[in-house]
Amino acid sequence: MTVAFAQRTDGLRLEGAYQVLARAQELEAQGKEIVHLEIGEPDFPTPENIGRAAARAIAEGKTHYNPSAGIRELRAAIAADASQRRGLTILPEQVVVSPGAKPNLFFPALALVNPGEEVVYPDPGFPTYEAMIRVTGGVGRPVPLLESNGFSIDRDVLARLVNARTRLIILNSPGNPTGGVIPQSDLEFIAALAQRHDCWVLSDEIYSRIVFGERAVPTIAALPGMRERTIILDGFSKTYAMTGWRLGYGIMPERLAERVSLLLNHGVGCTAHFTQVAGIEALTGPQDSVDRMVAEFQRRRERLVDGLSRLRGVRCRKPEGAFYVFPNIEATGLTSEEFAARMLEGGVALLPGTAFGDHGRGYVRLAFTNSLAAIDRALESMDTVLSSL
Repeated sequence: MTVAFAQRTDGLRLEGAYQVLARAQELEAQGKEIVHLEIGEPDFPTPENIGRAAARAIAEGKTHYNPSAGIRELRAAIAADASQRRGLTILPEQVVVSPGAKPNLFFPALALVNPGEEVVYPDPGFPTYEAMIRVTGGVGRPVPLLESNGFSIDRDVLARLVNARTRLIILNSPGNPTGGVIPQSDLEFIAALAQRHDCWVLSDEIYSRIVFGERAVPTIAALPGMRERTIILDGFSKTYAMTGWRLGYGIMPERLAERVSLLLNHGVGCTAHFTQVAGIEALTGPQDSVDRMVAEFQRRRERLVDGLSRLRGVRCRKPEGAFYVFPNIEATGLTSEEFAARMLEGGVALLPGTAFGDHGRGYVRLAFTNSLAAIDRALESMDTVLSSL
């Protein structure tokens, strides 16, 4: 039998983090000690109150089918929390719950983007953006994120890219892999373009609770004229250390929410009921665990940025949010791929910037999702590798 695959899967590849993790685990199986700074996953346990709520729900038999868009109680809790945090009035009918956040990337894109229509996305950026554009049949248009602008967008390039064929603009703030936050002035610039060309905005705000200092992270949905054309993506994985629970959500205009719910119904059915009960507890219960986690991330950020800035040929900007640093390593004389390979040989797993797009050349990403002691070991190993060049 001749195997011919649909073109929509051509060019799809695994996220770079999973590839590096697999290689690092192979080295560990051979007895080599590896410091893992490649995976974007909090190393904290899910708070106990959330786990207890899920256990009670299982004991009560909440293990069956439920509405595709999510149980009413969770949608109401999300709407209330998001309204308070983002300064908007959000209704439960605008909330679509999904098993993980990624369905609320793919399904809104499937509901909005026709083959041949253009989607603008950040580069460097989360690899799933490019993958979902490819699957919809859309045409991806990467917009550079500039280190000189705090890893916000290149306005000049964006203004040239957005046109009558643009269907969707994707934003991510705080951003993966850079940790950058898009300032209010840039959001206003993007909003004006979106309204002028009548296109949608998908704002990935999955890291919105992980910010450092007193800075607030603005949302483009709060700007005049943007509520009716913005999809907010968020979830529980990062804020509540619930990556394996697979619980995310989208906030969008009701008409789009209905279409996305249909796609969820046919694509995944529904999200586990007991997981959603855990989500209600996460939002309405104590938030001190989040505060402690963010405070620890801030300590790690300081240690890692200071240490990287002392390494030969490395320049590291301090991220404003998320749990990543994205240092510039051009002065080492190594490419991003060579740098990552050398560091893995030296016992440190990190990602080349090119895993996040062409504009990641000359950079690498490290996740400070490991202990201070592990970060110190990583910095020592990296110094040894660079000193040997």
